[in-house]
Amino acid sequence: MDSKELAQYMESTNSIAKPWLLVQLRLKKLQEHRDTIPEDVYAKELADIHEDLMNLGEWWRGIEHEVF
Repeated sequence: MDSKELAQYMESTNSIAKPWLLVQLRLKKLQEHRDTIPEDVYAKELADIHEDLMNLGEWWRGIEHEVF
């Protein structure tokens, strides 16, 4: 699944506000552009995505039945 398909899936399932899917979308877009951006820019963007993912914390607590 590429970033366009993931974005379409998110729109069709009303998942655009789910932060874990937004992180996935950002990661997929970064992966798709890896060959066209400098290595240091890629590393910085990847670190930023990782930080955002870690800041989500245990977002799934209490809604396990909805997301797993």
